Formats: sequence, C-alpha cells, structure tokens
Amino acid sequence: MTNREEKKSETVTSVVCPFCGCLCDDLDVIIKENKIVNVKNACIFSLAKYLNYWRERIYSPLVRKNGELVETSLEEAIQKAAELLVNATYPISYGWSSTNCEAQRVGIELAEELGGVIDNTSTVCHGPTIEAFHEVGHPSCTLGQIKNRADLIVYWGCNPLQSHLRHMSRYTIGAKGRFRKTRDDRVLIVVDVRKTYTARVADYFLQVEPNKDYELLSALRMAINENEIEQDVVAGISAEDIEEVADIMINCEFGVLFYGLGLTMSRGKNHNIDAAISLVRDLNARTKFVMMPMRGHFNVAGADTVSLWQTGYPFAVDFSYGYPRYNPGVTSVIEILSRGESDAALIVSSDPANNFPKEAVETLKSNPLIVIDPHETATTKIADVVIPSAIVGVECGGTAYRMDDVPLPLKRVADPPPNCLPDEEILRRILEHVKKLKETR
Repeated sequence: MTNREEKKSETVTSVVCPFCGCLCDDLDVIIKENKIVNVKNACIFSLAKYLNYWRERIYSPLVRKNGELVETSLEEAIQKAAELLVNATYPISYGWSSTNCEAQRVGIELAEELGGVIDNTSTVCHGPTIEAFHEVGHPSCTLGQIKNRADLIVYWGCNPLQSHLRHMSRYTIGAKGRFRKTRDDRVLIVVDVRKTYTARVADYFLQVEPNKDYELLSALRMAINENEIEQDVVAGISAEDIEEVADIMINCEFGVLFYGLGLTMSRGKNHNIDAAISLVRDLNARTKFVMMPMRGHFNVAGADTVSLWQTGYPFAVDFSYGYPRYNPGVTSVIEILSRGESDAALIVSSDPANNFPKEAVETLKSNPLIVIDPHETATTKIADVVIPSAIVGVECGGTAYRMDDVPLPLKRVADPPPNCLPDEEILRRILEHVKKLKETR
C-alpha cells in the first residue's frame, strides 16, 4: 500500500465482531472511502460478514399492496406496522438475537403494550439449557478465567472448529494464558456422535451413540463417585474408557465443559443439561470445574439477559393476561404458530420462514407479518411490511452479551444506507404509533 493510499484509509481498532457468541473484541477494521476493505484478526465468517455487509440489502421500506410488495416511505411503513399490531388479538414477536440490547429492551416494552408474546432464538437452541438452570443452577465463570487457568477442556455435542472458529485459539487449547501457556499445558476431550474436525485434534474422543448422552453423563457420574459401572459398554463407550476419562476429570486443576446443540437438542433435552450440571457439581467436590453453553447468535445471551431484567423470564414471555407469564412449550412462538393461535407477527433480525416447521410458517404467512431486517430473506418475501435497518455492530453500535454473559460495546464502523435506521429507533417509532392508536380507541 502506498503512502497516498494509507492516507485515504482509516483503521478502527478493538472492534467487537457481531457474528457468534465469542464476540471477539480484537478486530481491526480497515475502511477506505466509507467502505470496509479488510478486517484483521477476523475468522472467515467474520470477514465475510464485514466485507459483504452491503450485499442483498433492502434499501427502501416495503408494504404489500394488491398482493405485491411496493416501495413506500419509512413513516408509512411504521404507521402500517403499528396498525397491524394494534388490530391483532394475540401478536407474537420473534428473533432479537442478532440485534443489540437496546433494541431488545424496546421490543419487550412493545410486546407488553400489545399484550402479545415475545420470544427469541433460545427457544430453538439453548432453551433446554435455561430450563435446566432453573432447576439445578449454573456453575460458570468467564472466558478469561478459562483462558488463564483451565487445564482440561471438554467439548460435548459441539464443533467449534467449524462453528466458533476462534474459540479454541482465544480461550482454550490454542490460547496463551497466564498459567496455561502452551498446548502441552491442556488436555482436550471431545464427546460427539461423529468424528468432527474438533474431535480430530482431541487427546481423547468419546463417540457416543445418538441420543445416549444422558446415559453417558450418568455413567461418568457413577465413575466419579466411585460407584461400579455394571455394564461393559454404556452409550457406545466401554466402561474402561469412561473410568479413564473420569480419572482425568477428577485429577485436573481447573476443568470446563463446553456444550452445544448436540446435547440440548438430542433426546432428553433439558434433562441432559440437568445431568451435565450434576456431573460438574460432583466434580467440584474433588476439584474445580465449570460449564458453559456455546451460544450461537452474537447476542442471544443478551436477549435472555434483557428479558430477565424486564420480565423475570428469559424467553417465551406471554403478556396476554396483562402480566408476564412463562411456560416454554406453551408460550414459545413455534408452538403458538403451529397451533394457529397468533394473528400477527413481528420478526426482528431473524428468518423463521427458512427454518420453522411447515405449520408455523403457514400461520406466519396467512396473518399480518412485519419484518425488520437489513437483508432480503425468505421471511421478508412473505411479509406485509418490511422495514430495512442498520446492521448492528457494523452500521450502528450498542451492547451485546458474550456467551459467558459479559457485556461488550459494539462499534459503528460504516454508515448505513439512507432510510436504514437502527432497530431501536424503528421499534421506538412503532411503539409511539401503537400508543397513539390505542389512545384513540
């Protein structure tokens, strides 16, 4: 790069990446002529998000008229969205994990004003984790403590080398901590139904039979508590291997169990997490052990946390009785849609039409649907109102919670397109219109 080119470029340092739950906070974003041209320290997912943030964008608000989405003004789109929500008897709102905490807070206020339901993507990923926390507790810590102190790393039902690309290099076996400086200072155990990329670099790999995680966790608890395992093989793992891994866990100085959807969404669900928490509790009678869910969306932990602040419940919160109620499986959005009970929906930074069950998507499509999103998605194509927004962590700032529940500030590194406001501002305007419409009735 020549000196003239260097003068035209700008580098924003210590940027927090808005992609996954790692929220890596050491990115250097290089900007030239108000366009991101490179990102240092980024993984390929992060780099793709920053370099392609302008692709497949929605640049103008859209309203469906005569069966077609047509461009309109931002004010008309907001007014139409408010009217559709106010006219609904039981509106739902969903998404929230790819926006900032400030927008989530306004979204909860809007759901309460409407007497509807607000739910986030925890309902389809780590909802069982949260349910288990209610029952058993949560022995955890920060990722910084793990980086500096953990000598035993267990990845159960997750594959960070393909999902959280810098997790291992920043916090576990590849990290240089204060007390654990090299790979030789740590032991890596992977438990999964198949030999993943992460399993290939493990010191010990336990290939558990599908849907047998609970049995393996129970067997490990027996070995740790010095009870005899009467079966020769449990969940596809020999008793000798289970006892060997149990000895490694007992004899570590600081261990951590990271777990993903392979544990939360296999048979047993929250009971699997109950067993995992009980395993960690048993280990803490012998050594120091913690556990942590591998959260996916960059601010799904924030969505749960903000909901807890505002309502006392982390997700699937129902305001239809005038106060918050919480009953996952009943008040969660997929079940409400699948039963055909909702008559309007607000989707924020999510694409449920691309991954919800058929019955749920049919209900979304048959009723008024408002979508706030920066990009074109399957959900925007079936919406009645589409409001484009600024990309959080790229075109606007805010707060997000890392997978260890540490809040981090997001930075604005590029200007949003015209008519693309932050989610928080769009939601505030909708809320104002909703209140005015309710006053006139």
